Amino acid sequence: MEQTQSSDHQNAPAQPGPLTGLKVLELGQLIAGPFAGKTLADFGADIVKIESPGAGDPLRKWRLLKDGTSVWWQVQSRNKKSLALDLRTPEGQDIVRRLASEADVLIENFRPGAMEGWGLGPDALTSLNPRLIMLRISGYGQTGPYRNRPGFGVVAEAMGGLRHLTGEPGRVPVRVGISLGDTLAALHGVIGILLALQHRNRTGEGQVIDVALYEAVFNCMESLLPEYSAFGAVRGPAGSALPGIAPTNAYLCADGGYALIAGNGDSIFRRLMELIGRTDLAQDPSLADNAGRVARVAELDEVIGAWTKSKTVDEVLSDLDAASVPAGRIYTVEDIARDPHYQARGMLDTVHMEDGAKLMVPGVVPKLSRSPGSRTRNAPRLGQDTEQVLRDIGLKDEQIRQLIERGIVGTH
Repeated sequence: MEQTQSSDHQNAPAQPGPLTGLKVLELGQLIAGPFAGKTLADFGADIVKIESPGAGDPLRKWRLLKDGTSVWWQVQSRNKKSLALDLRTPEGQDIVRRLASEADVLIENFRPGAMEGWGLGPDALTSLNPRLIMLRISGYGQTGPYRNRPGFGVVAEAMGGLRHLTGEPGRVPVRVGISLGDTLAALHGVIGILLALQHRNRTGEGQVIDVALYEAVFNCMESLLPEYSAFGAVRGPAGSALPGIAPTNAYLCADGGYALIAGNGDSIFRRLMELIGRTDLAQDPSLADNAGRVARVAELDEVIGAWTKSKTVDEVLSDLDAASVPAGRIYTVEDIARDPHYQARGMLDTVHMEDGAKLMVPGVVPKLSRSPGSRTRNAPRLGQDTEQVLRDIGLKDEQIRQLIERGIVGTH
């Protein structure tokens, strides 16, 4: 494979991030809860991730594995510590209470009621630590008639309205090829944590943040509900177009690739039409605004498509860039790994693995000018930090040894 440039360095020295000093206890697994934890960790939060002894977070074994561990793990769990702890045991639950009594934030994404069943619900933990902020991510939320249903991202994407809009009209709705519902829920959870920290700064009070996967998706559905409320309109799938906004689509080019063109701004549309030699359409009063263009969208797509079919993708994009018309190509991951803009923005980071291999992973976002995030530590081995975390809350070495012998905690 062709060599690509990336941010190739050993773990960066620890620098104070905007969340330095924030103690976070992560009890979730797989995607939503851990993605929220990863985002906080990238900006300096001290994350203690609790995993079950022996197996650990199931994400360790998801998708493609290197030396027995998912390469995804190096993205989702960077900058975290791993405490292998059996939450089903009274001793394990007591350790969580001790950690929670000193924590600022606790993240969990179990099914509603699981934490309460372990004696670790909000009432129990906030009685020990009234300043504790507790993020709870679940499929349907902590209340409501569906609260006890198991909920994964794919189900949330469907219930939130996204799945119905994807794909081609008349065909089976397709899913987005990533766990988008989980990630949207995680980002809403991070927003909730930051808001709750602001509230705590003023009042000294912690609180519970209840994030439902389907609600995080639904929150991104733009005009879907008000259009139904006002007009009875039920938006459906539209392939590569965006209904009600024109022209914007994917257009076939001479080399078989596609150019994505967004010519839907009024002045942008005029520049686009002039570029492709259709001054008549650029000056047509009926096409001066979006409503008029939507009424003639099929005609406009045909005109633009005829122009793109005469050129390669590179030629189309070069011409559009010169005319200041927003456009782009459809990237594969290979395109991403070779792209100079990704490289210049620090979005291609390189992890140095224990065996000396190098692994490319996404860089940190968002970009902060004065207190940027960073990767200061690789994702941990299961139980890598168990002994140190337990010592930090006052357990003696003999107590830790007994817990290890009984299988309540694990080390690596």
